[in-house]
Amino acid sequence: MVDISFFGNHRALKGTITVPGDKSISHRSLIFGAIANGTTVIKGLLRGNDCLCTLACFKQLGVDIQDDGDTITIHGNGFDGLKESERILDVGNSGTTIRLLMGLLSARSFYSVFIGDDSIHRRPMDRIIKPLEQMGGRLHGRKNNRYVPITVVGQPLHPTEYTLPVASAQIKSAIILAAMQTNGVTKLIEPAKSRDHTERMLKAFGGHIEVEGTTYAVKGPQNLTGTAIQVPGDISSAAFFIVGGLITPGSELTIQSVGVNPTRIGLLKVLEDMGADITLSNEREWNNEPVADITVRYSKLKGTTISGDLIPQLIDEIPIIALLATQADGETVIKDAEELKVKETNRIDTTVGELSKLGADIRGTDDGMLIHGHPSKPLKGGHVHSYGDHRIGMTLAIAGQLSTEPVIVEEAEAISVSFPSFETLLKQSQS
Repeated sequence: MVDISFFGNHRALKGTITVPGDKSISHRSLIFGAIANGTTVIKGLLRGNDCLCTLACFKQLGVDIQDDGDTITIHGNGFDGLKESERILDVGNSGTTIRLLMGLLSARSFYSVFIGDDSIHRRPMDRIIKPLEQMGGRLHGRKNNRYVPITVVGQPLHPTEYTLPVASAQIKSAIILAAMQTNGVTKLIEPAKSRDHTERMLKAFGGHIEVEGTTYAVKGPQNLTGTAIQVPGDISSAAFFIVGGLITPGSELTIQSVGVNPTRIGLLKVLEDMGADITLSNEREWNNEPVADITVRYSKLKGTTISGDLIPQLIDEIPIIALLATQADGETVIKDAEELKVKETNRIDTTVGELSKLGADIRGTDDGMLIHGHPSKPLKGGHVHSYGDHRIGMTLAIAGQLSTEPVIVEEAEAISVSFPSFETLLKQSQS
Protein backbone atom coordinates (compact mmCIF):
# COMPACT_ATOMS: atom_id res chain seq x y z
CA MET A 1 0.00 0.00 0.00
CA VAL A 2 1.18 3.51 -0.83
CA ASP A 3 0.47 6.62 1.26
CA ILE A 4 0.73 10.00 -0.51
CA SER A 5 0.61 13.43 1.10
CA PHE A 6 -1.45 16.10 -0.65
CA PHE A 7 -1.15 19.71 0.52
CA GLY A 8 -1.85 22.49 -1.95
CA ASN A 9 -1.32 25.15 0.72
CA HIS A 10 -4.27 26.97 -0.93
CA ARG A 11 -2.26 27.47 -4.13
CA ALA A 12 -4.40 28.42 -7.13
CA LEU A 13 -4.80 26.02 -10.06
CA LYS A 14 -3.83 27.73 -13.30
CA GLY A 15 -2.88 27.03 -16.90
CA THR A 16 -4.07 24.54 -19.51
CA ILE A 17 -4.15 20.79 -18.94
CA THR A 18 -5.36 17.62 -20.62
CA VAL A 19 -6.87 14.79 -18.58
CA PRO A 20 -6.68 11.07 -19.51
CA GLY A 21 -9.10 9.51 -21.96
CA ASP A 22 -12.65 8.73 -20.95
CA LYS A 23 -12.75 5.42 -19.10
CA SER A 24 -16.19 4.37 -20.36
CA ILE A 25 -15.35 5.18 -23.98
CA SER A 26 -11.92 3.53 -23.70
CA HIS A 27 -13.48 0.26 -22.51
CA ARG A 28 -16.04 0.31 -25.30
CA SER A 29 -13.51 1.15 -28.02
CA LEU A 30 -11.55 -1.98 -27.05
CA ILE A 31 -14.69 -4.13 -26.90
CA PHE A 32 -16.15 -2.99 -30.22
CA GLY A 33 -12.76 -3.10 -31.92
CA ALA A 34 -12.33 -6.70 -30.77
CA ILE A 35 -15.71 -7.84 -32.16
CA ALA A 36 -15.56 -5.83 -35.40
CA ASN A 37 -14.27 -7.07 -38.72
CA GLY A 38 -11.10 -5.33 -39.84
CA THR A 39 -8.71 -2.89 -38.24
CA THR A 40 -9.55 -0.46 -35.43
CA VAL A 41 -7.05 2.23 -34.45
CA ILE A 42 -7.55 3.88 -31.04
CA LYS A 43 -5.85 7.09 -29.92
CA GLY A 44 -6.17 8.63 -26.45
CA LEU A 45 -7.05 5.36 -24.72
CA LEU A 46 -7.00 5.61 -20.94
CA ARG A 47 -4.05 3.54 -19.75
CA GLY A 48 -5.46 3.00 -16.29
CA ASN A 49 -5.61 -0.40 -14.64
CA ASP A 50 -9.29 -1.01 -15.48
CA CYS A 51 -8.90 -0.50 -19.24
CA LEU A 52 -5.68 -2.49 -19.29
CA CYS A 53 -7.64 -5.38 -17.75
CA THR A 54 -10.12 -5.18 -20.63
CA LEU A 55 -7.25 -5.19 -23.13
CA ALA A 56 -5.60 -8.18 -21.41
CA CYS A 57 -8.87 -10.16 -21.38
CA PHE A 58 -9.31 -9.75 -25.14
CA LYS A 59 -5.75 -10.86 -25.76
CA GLN A 60 -6.58 -13.99 -23.76
CA LEU A 61 -9.67 -14.42 -25.95
CA GLY A 62 -7.45 -14.58 -29.04
CA VAL A 63 -7.77 -11.03 -30.38
CA ASP A 64 -4.72 -9.59 -32.17
CA ILE A 65 -3.97 -6.28 -30.37
CA GLN A 66 -0.83 -4.18 -30.80
CA ASP A 67 0.16 -1.32 -28.50
CA ASP A 68 3.02 1.01 -29.39
CA GLY A 69 2.56 3.11 -26.24
CA ASP A 70 0.59 5.79 -28.07
CA THR A 71 -1.84 3.99 -30.38
CA ILE A 72 -3.79 0.75 -29.95
CA THR A 73 -4.33 -1.26 -33.14
CA ILE A 74 -6.86 -4.10 -33.09
CA HIS A 75 -7.16 -6.59 -35.94
CA GLY A 76 -10.66 -7.95 -35.36
CA ASN A 77 -12.35 -10.96 -36.94
CA GLY A 78 -15.89 -10.35 -35.72
CA PHE A 79 -17.66 -12.20 -32.92
CA ASP A 80 -16.43 -15.52 -34.27
CA GLY A 81 -12.85 -14.32 -33.87
CA LEU A 82 -13.19 -14.68 -30.09
CA LYS A 83 -11.76 -17.96 -28.79
CA GLU A 84 -12.02 -19.73 -25.45
CA SER A 85 -9.39 -18.54 -23.00
CA GLU A 86 -7.09 -21.20 -21.61
CA ARG A 87 -6.92 -19.28 -18.34
CA ILE A 88 -9.32 -17.54 -16.00
CA LEU A 89 -10.18 -13.97 -17.05
CA ASP A 90 -9.00 -11.63 -14.27
CA VAL A 91 -10.79 -8.25 -14.42
CA GLY A 92 -8.90 -6.71 -11.49
CA ASN A 93 -11.01 -3.87 -10.06
CA SER A 94 -13.02 -3.26 -13.23
CA GLY A 95 -16.78 -3.63 -12.92
CA THR A 96 -17.20 -2.45 -16.51
CA THR A 97 -14.93 -5.21 -17.82
CA ILE A 98 -16.67 -8.08 -16.08
CA ARG A 99 -20.24 -6.89 -16.59
CA LEU A 100 -19.91 -6.07 -20.29
CA LEU A 101 -17.91 -9.20 -21.06
CA MET A 102 -20.49 -11.34 -19.26
CA GLY A 103 -23.04 -10.08 -21.78
CA LEU A 104 -20.70 -10.48 -24.73
CA LEU A 105 -19.50 -14.00 -23.89
CA SER A 106 -22.91 -15.37 -22.85
CA ALA A 107 -23.72 -15.79 -26.57
CA ARG A 108 -20.38 -17.32 -27.59
CA SER A 109 -19.99 -21.07 -27.98
CA PHE A 110 -17.40 -21.57 -25.25
CA TYR A 111 -16.79 -21.54 -21.50
CA SER A 112 -15.39 -18.57 -19.55
CA VAL A 113 -14.54 -17.92 -15.90
CA PHE A 114 -14.16 -14.45 -14.31
CA ILE A 115 -12.39 -13.42 -11.15
CA GLY A 116 -11.24 -10.02 -9.82
CA ASP A 117 -9.84 -8.25 -6.79
CA ASP A 118 -11.44 -8.15 -3.34
CA SER A 119 -13.70 -5.24 -4.33
CA ILE A 120 -15.06 -7.06 -7.40
CA HIS A 121 -15.79 -10.12 -5.27
CA ARG A 122 -18.07 -7.95 -3.10
CA ARG A 123 -19.95 -6.25 -5.95
CA PRO A 124 -23.33 -7.68 -7.11
CA MET A 125 -23.42 -9.42 -10.49
CA ASP A 126 -26.97 -10.78 -10.33
CA ARG A 127 -28.26 -7.58 -11.94
CA ILE A 128 -26.43 -8.70 -15.10
CA ILE A 129 -27.10 -12.42 -14.75
CA LYS A 130 -30.91 -12.12 -14.42
CA PRO A 131 -31.60 -10.46 -17.80
CA LEU A 132 -29.07 -12.71 -19.54
CA GLU A 133 -30.78 -15.78 -18.04
CA GLN A 134 -34.07 -14.38 -19.37
CA MET A 135 -32.41 -14.54 -22.81
CA GLY A 136 -31.46 -18.18 -22.22
CA GLY A 137 -27.96 -17.55 -20.90
CA ARG A 138 -26.18 -19.94 -18.55
CA LEU A 139 -24.21 -18.02 -15.93
CA HIS A 140 -23.28 -19.16 -12.46
CA GLY A 141 -21.92 -17.24 -9.49
CA ARG A 142 -21.23 -17.57 -5.81
CA LYS A 143 -24.06 -17.12 -3.28
CA ASN A 144 -27.04 -17.81 -5.53
CA ASN A 145 -25.57 -16.28 -8.69
CA ARG A 146 -24.75 -12.96 -7.02
CA TYR A 147 -20.98 -12.77 -6.67
CA VAL A 148 -17.68 -13.53 -8.41
CA PRO A 149 -16.25 -16.00 -9.37
CA ILE A 150 -18.63 -16.11 -12.33
CA THR A 151 -18.72 -18.84 -14.94
CA VAL A 152 -20.33 -18.29 -18.34
CA VAL A 153 -21.36 -21.30 -20.44
CA GLY A 154 -21.87 -19.65 -23.79
CA GLN A 155 -24.71 -20.73 -26.05
CA PRO A 156 -27.25 -19.28 -28.53
CA LEU A 157 -29.63 -16.81 -26.91
CA HIS A 158 -33.13 -15.65 -27.78
CA PRO A 159 -34.48 -12.07 -27.87
CA THR A 160 -36.40 -10.69 -24.92
CA GLU A 161 -38.03 -7.60 -23.48
CA TYR A 162 -36.51 -6.43 -20.22
CA THR A 163 -37.21 -3.52 -17.88
CA LEU A 164 -34.11 -2.50 -15.97
CA PRO A 165 -34.65 -2.12 -12.20
CA VAL A 166 -32.23 0.84 -12.13
CA ALA A 167 -30.78 3.15 -14.75
CA SER A 168 -27.43 1.49 -15.45
CA ALA A 169 -25.20 1.80 -18.48
CA GLN A 170 -23.44 -1.43 -17.49
CA ILE A 171 -26.63 -3.52 -17.40
CA LYS A 172 -27.89 -1.93 -20.61
CA SER A 173 -24.56 -2.44 -22.40
CA ALA A 174 -24.25 -6.08 -21.34
CA ILE A 175 -27.70 -6.83 -22.77
CA ILE A 176 -26.96 -4.91 -25.98
CA LEU A 177 -23.75 -6.93 -26.54
CA ALA A 178 -25.72 -10.15 -26.07
CA ALA A 179 -28.63 -8.95 -28.24
CA MET A 180 -26.31 -8.11 -31.13
CA GLN A 181 -25.56 -11.84 -31.43
CA THR A 182 -29.19 -12.98 -31.15
CA ASN A 183 -31.73 -13.62 -33.90
CA GLY A 184 -34.58 -11.14 -33.50
CA VAL A 185 -35.30 -7.91 -31.65
CA THR A 186 -34.43 -7.38 -27.99
CA LYS A 187 -36.18 -4.48 -26.25
CA LEU A 188 -34.86 -2.70 -23.16
CA ILE A 189 -36.63 -0.13 -20.98
CA GLU A 190 -34.79 2.04 -18.43
CA PRO A 191 -36.42 3.95 -15.56
CA ALA A 192 -34.20 6.95 -16.43
CA LYS A 193 -31.59 7.77 -19.07
CA SER A 194 -28.17 6.32 -18.30
CA ARG A 195 -24.89 6.96 -20.12
CA ASP A 196 -25.24 6.29 -23.85
CA HIS A 197 -21.61 5.66 -24.84
CA THR A 198 -22.44 2.12 -25.99
CA GLU A 199 -25.17 3.32 -28.32
CA ARG A 200 -22.91 6.01 -29.82
CA MET A 201 -19.97 3.64 -30.18
CA LEU A 202 -22.16 0.97 -31.77
CA LYS A 203 -23.18 3.42 -34.49
CA ALA A 204 -19.56 4.53 -35.02
CA PHE A 205 -18.72 0.89 -35.87
CA GLY A 206 -21.64 0.63 -38.31
CA GLY A 207 -24.10 -1.05 -35.94
CA HIS A 208 -27.76 -0.24 -35.40
CA ILE A 209 -29.93 0.49 -32.38
CA GLU A 210 -33.29 2.25 -32.13
CA VAL A 211 -33.65 4.66 -29.24
CA GLU A 212 -36.88 6.34 -28.22
CA GLY A 213 -36.61 8.08 -24.87
CA THR A 214 -35.51 5.38 -22.43
CA THR A 215 -36.58 2.48 -24.66
CA TYR A 216 -34.00 0.65 -26.78
CA ALA A 217 -34.46 -1.93 -29.53
CA VAL A 218 -31.58 -4.03 -30.85
CA LYS A 219 -32.04 -6.33 -33.83
CA GLY A 220 -29.53 -9.11 -34.26
CA PRO A 221 -27.39 -10.58 -35.49
CA GLN A 222 -25.16 -7.63 -36.41
CA ASN A 223 -21.72 -7.30 -37.96
CA LEU A 224 -19.46 -4.36 -37.20
CA THR A 225 -16.63 -2.78 -39.19
CA GLY A 226 -13.37 -1.56 -37.66
CA THR A 227 -12.80 2.19 -37.55
CA ALA A 228 -10.57 4.95 -36.13
CA ILE A 229 -11.43 6.14 -32.61
CA GLN A 230 -10.19 9.26 -30.82
CA VAL A 231 -11.04 9.05 -27.12
CA PRO A 232 -11.92 12.41 -25.50
CA GLY A 233 -10.83 13.40 -22.00
CA ASP A 234 -12.88 11.91 -19.18
CA ILE A 235 -15.24 14.41 -17.58
CA SER A 236 -15.26 12.27 -14.43
CA SER A 237 -11.48 12.80 -14.20
CA ALA A 238 -11.76 16.46 -15.19
CA ALA A 239 -14.27 16.86 -12.33
CA PHE A 240 -11.50 16.81 -9.73
CA PHE A 241 -9.65 19.69 -11.38
CA ILE A 242 -12.91 21.54 -12.06
CA VAL A 243 -13.77 21.39 -8.37
CA GLY A 244 -10.19 22.18 -7.36
CA GLY A 245 -10.37 25.36 -9.46
CA LEU A 246 -13.77 26.38 -8.10
CA ILE A 247 -12.77 26.09 -4.44
CA THR A 248 -9.21 27.50 -4.54
CA PRO A 249 -9.02 31.33 -4.60
CA GLY A 250 -7.26 32.82 -7.63
CA SER A 251 -7.73 29.76 -9.85
CA GLU A 252 -8.36 29.88 -13.60
CA LEU A 253 -7.83 26.55 -15.34
CA THR A 254 -8.64 25.26 -18.83
CA ILE A 255 -9.09 21.53 -19.43
CA GLN A 256 -8.82 20.67 -23.13
CA SER A 257 -10.81 18.17 -25.23
CA VAL A 258 -13.17 16.86 -22.55
CA GLY A 259 -16.13 14.66 -23.47
CA VAL A 260 -19.38 16.51 -22.80
CA ASN A 261 -21.85 13.76 -23.64
CA PRO A 262 -25.38 14.92 -22.62
CA THR A 263 -25.75 11.84 -20.38
CA ARG A 264 -22.54 12.75 -18.51
CA ILE A 265 -22.84 16.49 -17.87
CA GLY A 266 -25.01 16.34 -14.77
CA LEU A 267 -21.98 17.73 -12.95
CA LEU A 268 -22.01 20.87 -15.10
CA LYS A 269 -25.73 21.34 -14.50
CA VAL A 270 -25.24 21.09 -10.75
CA LEU A 271 -22.32 23.50 -10.80
CA GLU A 272 -24.38 26.01 -12.79
CA ASP A 273 -27.12 25.79 -10.14
CA MET A 274 -24.49 26.41 -7.45
CA GLY A 275 -23.23 29.57 -9.19
CA ALA A 276 -19.98 28.23 -10.64
CA ASP A 277 -18.01 30.23 -13.22
CA ILE A 278 -17.54 27.67 -16.03
CA THR A 279 -17.21 28.22 -19.78
CA LEU A 280 -17.32 25.67 -22.63
CA SER A 281 -15.51 26.51 -25.87
CA ASN A 282 -14.18 24.88 -29.06
CA GLU A 283 -17.14 22.49 -29.17
CA ARG A 284 -16.93 19.65 -31.74
CA GLU A 285 -17.61 15.90 -32.21
CA TRP A 286 -15.32 12.85 -32.15
CA ASN A 287 -16.92 9.55 -33.23
CA ASN A 288 -20.44 10.73 -32.35
CA GLU A 289 -19.24 12.03 -28.96
CA PRO A 290 -19.44 15.80 -28.23
CA VAL A 291 -16.16 17.33 -27.03
CA ALA A 292 -15.27 20.79 -25.65
CA ASP A 293 -12.63 22.74 -23.76
CA ILE A 294 -13.73 23.65 -20.22
CA THR A 295 -12.48 26.75 -18.42
CA VAL A 296 -13.18 27.09 -14.69
CA ARG A 297 -12.54 29.99 -12.30
CA TYR A 298 -12.71 30.31 -8.53
CA SER A 299 -16.33 30.96 -7.53
CA LYS A 300 -18.47 31.70 -4.53
CA LEU A 301 -21.02 28.90 -4.44
CA LYS A 302 -24.39 28.17 -2.86
CA GLY A 303 -25.92 24.90 -1.72
CA THR A 304 -28.36 22.94 -3.87
CA THR A 305 -30.42 19.74 -4.05
CA ILE A 306 -29.28 16.90 -6.33
CA SER A 307 -31.78 14.11 -6.97
CA GLY A 308 -33.93 12.18 -9.41
CA ASP A 309 -33.01 11.72 -13.07
CA LEU A 310 -29.89 13.84 -12.59
CA ILE A 311 -28.22 11.21 -10.40
CA PRO A 312 -27.36 8.69 -13.18
CA GLN A 313 -25.62 11.52 -15.05
CA LEU A 314 -23.17 12.23 -12.22
CA ILE A 315 -23.05 9.10 -10.09
CA ASP A 316 -19.23 8.93 -10.29
CA GLU A 317 -18.84 12.62 -9.45
CA ILE A 318 -20.84 12.61 -6.21
CA PRO A 319 -17.83 12.21 -3.86
CA ILE A 320 -16.08 15.26 -5.35
CA ILE A 321 -19.39 17.18 -5.38
CA ALA A 322 -19.66 16.43 -1.66
CA LEU A 323 -16.26 18.04 -1.13
CA LEU A 324 -17.32 21.04 -3.21
CA ALA A 325 -20.48 21.38 -1.12
CA THR A 326 -18.39 21.83 2.05
CA GLN A 327 -17.31 25.18 0.54
CA ALA A 328 -20.76 26.29 -0.66
CA ASP A 329 -22.94 28.64 1.36
CA GLY A 330 -25.88 26.74 2.85
CA GLU A 331 -27.04 23.13 2.72
CA THR A 332 -26.54 20.68 -0.14
CA VAL A 333 -28.81 17.63 -0.27
CA ILE A 334 -27.89 14.56 -2.32
CA LYS A 335 -30.61 11.90 -2.55
CA ASP A 336 -31.83 9.02 -4.77
CA ALA A 337 -28.19 7.86 -4.93
CA GLU A 338 -28.50 4.30 -3.55
CA GLU A 339 -26.34 3.12 -6.47
CA LEU A 340 -23.34 4.61 -4.64
CA LYS A 341 -23.51 1.71 -2.21
CA VAL A 342 -22.45 -0.84 -4.85
CA LYS A 343 -19.50 0.98 -6.41
CA GLU A 344 -15.86 0.14 -5.66
CA THR A 345 -16.80 0.94 -2.07
CA ASN A 346 -19.99 2.04 -0.40
CA ARG A 347 -19.30 5.60 -1.53
CA ILE A 348 -21.90 7.11 0.78
CA ASP A 349 -20.19 5.71 3.87
CA THR A 350 -16.62 6.28 2.69
CA THR A 351 -17.22 9.85 1.47
CA VAL A 352 -18.98 10.84 4.68
CA GLY A 353 -16.51 9.06 6.92
CA GLU A 354 -13.31 10.36 5.32
CA LEU A 355 -14.46 13.96 4.79
CA SER A 356 -15.66 14.03 8.39
CA LYS A 357 -12.11 13.21 9.49
CA LEU A 358 -11.02 16.42 7.75
CA GLY A 359 -13.60 18.52 9.57
CA ALA A 360 -16.42 18.56 7.01
CA ASP A 361 -19.98 19.04 8.30
CA ILE A 362 -21.50 16.06 6.48
CA ARG A 363 -23.71 13.11 7.32
CA GLY A 364 -25.00 10.16 5.38
CA THR A 365 -28.60 9.18 4.69
CA ASP A 366 -30.11 5.97 3.34
CA ASP A 367 -29.84 7.25 -0.23
CA GLY A 368 -27.31 10.07 -0.15
CA MET A 369 -25.80 12.81 2.01
CA LEU A 370 -26.48 16.12 3.72
CA ILE A 371 -23.65 18.66 3.63
CA HIS A 372 -23.63 21.97 5.49
CA GLY A 373 -21.20 24.29 3.74
CA HIS A 374 -18.87 26.62 5.62
CA PRO A 375 -16.94 28.65 2.99
CA SER A 376 -14.92 30.53 5.59
CA LYS A 377 -13.87 27.38 7.45
CA PRO A 378 -10.84 25.53 6.04
CA LEU A 379 -10.60 21.77 6.32
CA LYS A 380 -7.95 20.26 8.53
CA GLY A 381 -5.32 17.77 7.45
CA GLY A 382 -4.77 14.23 8.66
CA HIS A 383 -4.70 10.59 7.66
CA VAL A 384 -7.56 9.40 5.45
CA HIS A 385 -8.16 6.22 3.45
CA SER A 386 -9.15 5.62 -0.17
CA TYR A 387 -10.37 2.10 0.65
CA GLY A 388 -8.99 1.13 -2.76
CA ASP A 389 -11.48 3.43 -4.54
CA HIS A 390 -9.86 5.74 -7.10
CA ARG A 391 -12.56 8.42 -6.92
CA ILE A 392 -12.45 8.55 -3.12
CA GLY A 393 -8.65 8.83 -3.31
CA MET A 394 -8.77 11.79 -5.71
CA THR A 395 -11.54 13.51 -3.75
CA LEU A 396 -9.40 13.39 -0.61
CA ALA A 397 -6.37 14.60 -2.58
CA ILE A 398 -8.27 17.69 -3.77
CA ALA A 399 -9.33 18.27 -0.16
CA GLY A 400 -5.65 19.06 0.40
CA GLN A 401 -6.22 22.28 -1.55
CA LEU A 402 -8.29 23.54 1.38
CA SER A 403 -6.57 22.00 4.36
CA THR A 404 -4.47 23.70 7.03
CA GLU A 405 -2.12 20.70 7.11
CA PRO A 406 -1.26 17.89 4.67
CA VAL A 407 -3.92 15.31 3.80
CA ILE A 408 -2.24 11.90 3.76
CA VAL A 409 -4.17 9.43 1.59
CA GLU A 410 -3.64 5.76 2.40
CA GLU A 411 -3.82 3.29 -0.52
CA ALA A 412 -3.36 6.22 -2.88
CA GLU A 413 -2.20 3.81 -5.59
CA ALA A 414 -5.91 3.22 -6.29
CA ILE A 415 -5.92 6.53 -8.17
CA SER A 416 -4.05 4.84 -11.04
CA VAL A 417 -7.24 2.93 -11.93
CA SER A 418 -8.50 5.94 -13.89
CA PHE A 419 -5.88 8.69 -13.59
CA PRO A 420 -2.25 7.49 -13.43
CA SER A 421 -0.86 11.02 -13.94
CA PHE A 422 -3.13 12.69 -11.36
CA GLU A 423 -0.51 13.62 -8.74
CA THR A 424 1.93 14.97 -11.34
CA LEU A 425 -0.74 17.04 -13.10
CA LEU A 426 -2.03 18.46 -9.82
CA LYS A 427 1.43 19.64 -8.82
CA GLN A 428 2.02 21.16 -12.27
CA SER A 429 -1.26 23.11 -12.03
CA GLN A 430 -0.53 24.60 -8.62
CA SER A 431 0.81 28.12 -9.04
